[in-house]
Amino acid sequence: MMRLVLALAAGGALLSSLSAAQEPPAAVAAAPPPVPAANEWRAVAPENLLVIDTTKGRILVELAPQAAPGHVARIVQLANSGFYDGQRWHRVIDWFMAQTGDPLGTGEGQSPYEDLTAEFTFRRGADTPFTPVASPAGTVEGFSLSLPVVSQPDALMANTSDNKVHGWGTYCPGVAGMARGAEENSANSQFFIMRQPYPSLDKRYTVWGMTVAGLDVVRALSVGEPPAEPDRMTRVRTASALPEGERPAVRVLDTGSAFFRNMAEQARAARGADFSVCDLALPAEVSAPAAYTSG
Repeated sequence: MMRLVLALAAGGALLSSLSAAQEPPAAVAAAPPPVPAANEWRAVAPENLLVIDTTKGRILVELAPQAAPGHVARIVQLANSGFYDGQRWHRVIDWFMAQTGDPLGTGEGQSPYEDLTAEFTFRRGADTPFTPVASPAGTVEGFSLSLPVVSQPDALMANTSDNKVHGWGTYCPGVAGMARGAEENSANSQFFIMRQPYPSLDKRYTVWGMTVAGLDVVRALSVGEPPAEPDRMTRVRTASALPEGERPAVRVLDTGSAFFRNMAEQARAARGADFSVCDLALPAEVSAPAAYTSG
C-alpha cells in the first residue's frame, strides 16, 4: 500500500485611554505595510509551475528539478497526460499532509510506469540557487528558489571530488513530496502536500516542489483516511501546457532581495533560538486569467 508511515502563537493588545479633559490627537493615517519593489520579484517559469485545480480551489506548486529531476519529470508526464484529472485526495490528515495521485483512490494504485529511484538528497554546488538563512549545528538552512532546503555547509565543497555538498528539501508547510511503499525506490504517482511542518520526513521521502499559492486550499481539503466525501483534483497541468488564455502567471519574492533579507532578520529576531527556514513564507503574486474559474 502506497502510504506514508508516521514514524499559536498568542498575541495581545495594548490599551490606552485619554482623560476627559484631554483633547484627542488628530487622526494619523496608518502607514501601509512595506511591499517588495518591482525588481525584488522572481517570475516562476511556466514549465516549472504545476497548476492543480481542485474542488476546493487552486493550488500552485513550483517544481524543483534542481532537487529531484526524475520525480519532477514523472509529475510533469502524468499531469500533462491528464492522469491526475478527477483523482481523489484519498488520505488527508490534519496537522500533517494531504495525499493523492492514486487512480484507485484506496492508497494501493499507481500509474502504469515503472517505480522511481529515490532522490532523497541532491548535490548542491556553487552554481545551485541557494540563499542561506540559518546555520544550526553543522548544517545550513535556506531556500533554493522557493524550496526550503537543508544542506551541508559551503566550506565542505573544497573537500569533495565534485566540489559539491549534499542538500535536501525539508518538510515545511506547502512542500510537495512523493509517497512510497516500504521500499525506498517505490515512489510512482502518489504524492502529498504538507499542511504543517514535519521534518522527521526529511531524507525519507523525495521532495519535488513547493506550494507558492493555495496552501489555504490544501488545508481546506476534507480530512479522513479516506474522507467521507473526498475532494478531487479536477485538472492538473503545468502552466506551459495550458492554453495561453488559461495560463496563470506567478512571481515569488526573490530571496536575493533586500526585502527578503529584512524579512528573514525580523523572523530570526522574533523566534530567537527556535528560528528555522520553516518560519519564512515567501510572498507570491498570482495573475489569474479571466478564463479561470475555481472548483
